[in-house]
Order: sequence, then structure tokens, then C-alpha cells
Amino acid sequence: MDETKPKTGKYALTYGLILGALSVVFALMLYSLDMHYQGGMLVLGVSLVITVSLITIGIIQFKKDNNGFVSFGQGLKIGVGIGLVGGIIGIIFNQVMAGLIDPEMMNKAMEYQKGLLMETTKMTPEQIDAQMEMGKKFTTPSMQIMFGLIYSVVASFLLSLIPALILKKQETIQ
Repeated sequence: MDETKPKTGKYALTYGLILGALSVVFALMLYSLDMHYQGGMLVLGVSLVITVSLITIGIIQFKKDNNGFVSFGQGLKIGVGIGLVGGIIGIIFNQVMAGLIDPEMMNKAMEYQKGLLMETTKMTPEQIDAQMEMGKKFTTPSMQIMFGLIYSVVASFLLSLIPALILKKQETIQ
């Protein structure tokens, strides 16, 4: 009897949707605490832990369903797919957040960053204002979408490398 092999896309989609849902829940939690525009190392750390966990779980589940085998390439495909699907959901939600839920979000983020620069650098107020003006060019929806997609693919590729290496187990042909 010919056994059908599981497809990497199914796992990328399933766990990518879970990643997207968790990202939306995390963003709503930050919004409820009025921290959705601040970012920072703690927010980045939690996001990375969630992403790496789901990439790893997705690869493990594929391996389990594939009779204990997963190649490095399959692991990378699953990981990047999970990151891309989750990233697309996150980007869409971010646009909804910035456009409907909190239209002042980008202004709040710029003011927050300006305050941080004033506290942590020796830049003059004029230099800070010039930097903030230059930064506004990158806050348009199209730039946010473009950078969000690039970030999703590159970050998920890098975050998939270690789980894909650790979990790989090649099928030997006999």
C-alpha cells in the first residue's frame, strides 16, 4: 500500500495561523496596557519565544506524521512558511490597529521614540527632529507592509535554522 507523505505547506499554514492568532492576542494585550506603540526588548523577546516555539512545534509535528523523518530543507520550509503566514496576519492586524483601532498609534510611537532619543543620546533637539522626519518616510502603510514581509521571511528563516538542524533525520533508502 502506497503511503502518502505529509506536505510541508499544511504544517506551515496550520502553525502559521496559530502564530498569527497568538500575535493578534499579544498585540491586543499590549493595546489594553497602552504599550502597543512602545516595542522594546521585552516585547521582542516574547514575540521571538512565541515564534520559535511554534516553528519548533510545527517541525516536530511534521516529523511525527512523517514516520520520524524530516530533512533540513523541509524544516526550513515549514519554519519560513509559519513565519510568513503569521507575519501576514500580524501585518494585516497592524494595519487595522493603525487605521481603525488607534489611528494615533504612529504619532504615539514617534513621540515615544523622540522621548527615548532625548533621554539616551547626546543628540541635539534639531538632530532628533531631523531623524524623526526621516523616519516618517518609513511609516506609510506600504512601507510597513513591505518591511513587515521582508522581516517575517528573514527572521523566520534565521529562527528556523537551529530547530531544523536539531530535528532533522534523513530517511535512508534501503
